[in-house]
Amino acid sequence: MKKISKEEVKKVAHLARLELNDNKINNHAQQLEKILDYIRHLEAIDTDDVPCTTRAVEVINVFRRDEMKNSDCIEELLELAPSRENKYFKVPKIISE
Repeated sequence: MKKISKEEVKKVAHLARLELNDNKINNHAQQLEKILDYIRHLEAIDTDDVPCTTRAVEVINVFRRDEMKNSDCIEELLELAPSRENKYFKVPKIISE
């Protein structure tokens, strides 16, 4: 595979609205070449028998049943609110008419 040229780096930098001096252009070209070389190594690995995954650690949702419970601390909770009206929390209006 061909090496990344300075012109290609300049073009990508221009498209990304980046201002790079010659030193940075050379540096970026070398770094991009190393990245592509690493990708070439990864492509050589046989992954035919490896199952697809979306993440390294499997995540399992833990569900519980919704159960209604009586509470005797309603008044205490309402006292914590910045504003209340009777036995309800009062919140700012967010929908205009």
